[in-house]
Amino acid sequence: MKHMKYLIGIILFGSLWGFSESIIGPFFSDYGLPSGLIMTGFFALTLMVLSRRLYPIYGMQAGMGLVAGSLRMFNPLGGCHLCSALAIVAEGLLFELLWYSTTKYDFRKLNSITQKISLGIVTGYGVYVGGYIITQILTPLSFGQFYLNNLLSMVPQYLARGLPAALIGGFMIPVILVSLQHAPLRQHLNNTWYYPTSIGVSVLCWIIVLGNFFFI
Repeated sequence: MKHMKYLIGIILFGSLWGFSESIIGPFFSDYGLPSGLIMTGFFALTLMVLSRRLYPIYGMQAGMGLVAGSLRMFNPLGGCHLCSALAIVAEGLLFELLWYSTTKYDFRKLNSITQKISLGIVTGYGVYVGGYIITQILTPLSFGQFYLNNLLSMVPQYLARGLPAALIGGFMIPVILVSLQHAPLRQHLNNTWYYPTSIGVSVLCWIIVLGNFFFI
């Protein structure tokens, strides 16, 4: 039964992530704002940190990335669907690697604000830059047009893109961790409304995104 709760959690948070990328993200692009940076720095990091606090298991964020990436492929708005989907999946995997040890100890051991800020900076930078670079490799490979020299020549620019993400992570993650520090989050897993609410929200996210895909 516990495994089923985790599976539903992956679908729920992954659907929320995919919904935000598919429906909310394009609005930032329409106004000339860096939607990729905003969606990763604010939305994706919030969902991944919250899920890590709520579900103390490995693979949660990787699973969320797969669900969100799959949903992103049905987004009729914005640019390259494959690029965005690959970036989302990569971000979930990179978060898992960077936060590997956080399922082994209590979050309260991150007892200083300096530790929380440092974790946020490393996470924001690593997830955003790593996801971007992986996308720049896998997308050309999928079309048989990958050239290593082109990638290497652009690496300095890719690395420079991570500074705003590091700053956002350094702010957002401490705020999230402090906000959740004393919240009895895991009690909600035993709530009788857990399954119907989680499934209902997930289905709604998919209906909205798929509705846009077929009718826009």
